[in-house]
Amino acid sequence: MRITGSLIREFGYQPASWWKDAIGEAGGREFADLARAREYLDRFAPPPAMPLRASGALRWTANIEAEDEAERANIEAVSRHMDELMRVPTVVAGAIMPDACPSDHRLGAIPVGGVAATRDAIHPGMHSADICCSMAVTIFDSGSDAGRILDAGMKLSHFGAGGRAAGGRIPPESALLEAFERNIFLKPLINAAIEHNATQGDGNHFFYFGRVRSSAEVALVTHHGSRGPGGKLYAAGMTSAEKFRRQASPETPAHNAWIPSETREGESYWEALQLIRAWTKGNHFAIHDLIAATLGLRADDRFWNEHNFVFRRSDGLFYHAKGATPAYADFSSDTNGLTLIPLNMAEPILITRGLDAAGGLGFSPHGAGRNFSRSAYVKQNAGKSEADLIAEQAPGIDVRYFSGIPDVSELPGAYKNAASMRRQIAKFGLAEVDDQIDPIGNIMAGDWQRVAPWRKKRPPALDAG
Repeated sequence: MRITGSLIREFGYQPASWWKDAIGEAGGREFADLARAREYLDRFAPPPAMPLRASGALRWTANIEAEDEAERANIEAVSRHMDELMRVPTVVAGAIMPDACPSDHRLGAIPVGGVAATRDAIHPGMHSADICCSMAVTIFDSGSDAGRILDAGMKLSHFGAGGRAAGGRIPPESALLEAFERNIFLKPLINAAIEHNATQGDGNHFFYFGRVRSSAEVALVTHHGSRGPGGKLYAAGMTSAEKFRRQASPETPAHNAWIPSETREGESYWEALQLIRAWTKGNHFAIHDLIAATLGLRADDRFWNEHNFVFRRSDGLFYHAKGATPAYADFSSDTNGLTLIPLNMAEPILITRGLDAAGGLGFSPHGAGRNFSRSAYVKQNAGKSEADLIAEQAPGIDVRYFSGIPDVSELPGAYKNAASMRRQIAKFGLAEVDDQIDPIGNIMAGDWQRVAPWRKKRPPALDAG
């Protein structure tokens, strides 16, 4: 017997692109019996579709507790997302941190402060577009002047949309760009990697200056992710993942699609993540080095950590951390054992050591999280001036906005209570505080979109008559 479409259909297979490959490679070959023909076809046929897991079949761990009604409502919303996320067939474990809050309205989207461990699968949607959002600190001599550093940050850093202007770009290392050139996902992103290097973005990203409590040394801390290159890598990853999802698990929502790690695409995407991590680290320290060189400062120490990334542990699982800080030893080859957890602009940034808590899947919070959306918080404070809100919530802090327009949705009151966050980190044994950086000043993008070009009205047309 020969392999034909009719025979394939008799075996119960639905028409698919692999039929053509199977028939073509058989080349009219005769098979002795049905068993041998079926054995041949099984080499081409994809595995059966993976259904969603039954609701409640896989439990997850909550490292969070509510102290008021708003927090209870927030945890209920997060729980709905986590319950649905645990149905994804590749997921084997999940946990949330004390800073957990919904990241997306789509049911089952991993929350901020969420961790999901998967087997043989990388889910781009679980690290989101802000790949490798991270913290970096450079510690300078204690005599460094705070005001000068903030002044320099306003001039030398870059917040908001787009990259640096052509005349002011700071290219990444050539070896890194050469590695981009060899990767199928990153090759189209080389120009973006050059344009966006030494830039910080908007939203909750910041340029923070403070003093290390134990030594009185001054510290520059930046918070941002992989900018334009990361956003484009995420989009390419989601496109690739969707192709696999349609075949492997049509029931799985598109936002939880995955790339099988053992495929060519999976290996290339994993490599791309490591390279975008290296780019992001360089992005942070390019800003720090520019400040140091301009002001003649000497760096005594520096370190960094990501909190929005995918990690592969010794158990072979992929740990997707959406706004969660790795808290296990040797999470990367460049760790010194310390990580940074910010709370808000008026609170210290915690320098912590992870405790590899089993209930947290080896992670700790990445910050303070929110109980309300940005728009809801702004509505709650309608009628109060921006200046009064800043003076009330960040007294004594030199608060600056790169765009010149305050963004009240990033003030301390928009975030969860900092003292409560510290209590919960200790209660759930997620990390221990080694030191802290007390705030002096902070720069954020501000509400730059308020005067964005697309918001400006066009002048009325001149009357031709």
